[in-house]
Amino acid sequence: MIEQTDISYEKTVLIGLITQYQNEEKSEEYLDELEFLAYTAGGEVLKRFTQKMEVPNPKTFIGTGKLDEVKDFVNEHEVGVAIFDDELSPAQQKNIEKILQCKIIDRTNLILDIFAQRAQTSYARTQVELAQYEYLLPRLAGMWTHLERQRGGIGMRGPGETEIETDRRIVRDRIALLKEKLKKIDRQMQVQRGNRGSLVRVALVGYTNVGKSTLMNVISKSDVFAENKLFATLDTTVRKVVIGNLPFLLTDTVGFIRKLPTQLVESFKSTLDEVREADLLLHVVDISHPSFEHHIDSVNKILEEIGSADKPTIMVFNKIDVYDPEKIEDDDLMTEKTKAHYTLEEWKQTWMAKLNGDAIFISALNKENFNEFRKLVYEKVKEIHTTRFPYNNFLYDEYTEEDETP
Repeated sequence: MIEQTDISYEKTVLIGLITQYQNEEKSEEYLDELEFLAYTAGGEVLKRFTQKMEVPNPKTFIGTGKLDEVKDFVNEHEVGVAIFDDELSPAQQKNIEKILQCKIIDRTNLILDIFAQRAQTSYARTQVELAQYEYLLPRLAGMWTHLERQRGGIGMRGPGETEIETDRRIVRDRIALLKEKLKKIDRQMQVQRGNRGSLVRVALVGYTNVGKSTLMNVISKSDVFAENKLFATLDTTVRKVVIGNLPFLLTDTVGFIRKLPTQLVESFKSTLDEVREADLLLHVVDISHPSFEHHIDSVNKILEEIGSADKPTIMVFNKIDVYDPEKIEDDDLMTEKTKAHYTLEEWKQTWMAKLNGDAIFISALNKENFNEFRKLVYEKVKEIHTTRFPYNNFLYDEYTEEDETP
């Protein structure tokens, strides 16, 4: 199911909708993210197509006129893949393929493909494979178009399964097998978590590509894979970290994304259990991204879904080294000041002021404000630890810069 191959860039086009729930600005933002996803998967985006519609066309997602426009471009530039920003129904996918005569992929399928490329361990590969099969099952009929007219005649009469039904049964059996395998792994992971003793558990959470793995490497002095691509890390990594004389466990988890496929949330249940069982969350945010507030909302929504929204949390605003607000010239009397023009100091005076000290602005790459970050984590972990073991309070002093050199 999962094949690791050398990536050669495929010509792709992106297709999205502007609706009453998704205005032009939001649509453009989603397509920016979709382009980054396509690049991560190995695609070269030649053009974007958008259309204003109240609701998606139930047969072809976009209107037939726009689809003809896409078809002309696909034929002219020999485009191999058309990527849609929303999940397509099996019928929509089949209808669009007939018209465009190229590979049709939706956002869910693209994310699953990236996960398949990134999965390294047997555990991650099993989780991704399960998600892929669950996505594939309702779409099997469209993959057997050569069997639309069942052959009759000599030797073809009598009971028996069609090829589609045989494949559905095989896929269902495979899904059941993978679920059993994951249950067994879940039990093993539970035992592992139980064997970690009573150390305080801290989990890094956040949107994909915000610098969680880079932060993990710096604070734990480890070598977790980090790259400026989406979903660089799929496998949960746990490291023992000591700040001053206080030990705790730090977990790096898979990044979240808007419109995260439900199949992945379900199949990555064990990975998300690391977040559920954490005592403290470090919610890492890429403050240099223009939509970082939307990213925070997306992460909070998923944390709510998995029952972890009320955990003690430190907001870690990362990448301050590349934060560059838009400027308004002194003689410019027309431009209205928006959030895009806020400096870091101005941001701190907004809703961030209500975080009551549970926020820190850092650069994991350049280690800016790293002593302040360590001190904040030390104080929070110490508070949790001494609540659990009050008699240990005398062991831990106030954190000083001499305790740790970055």
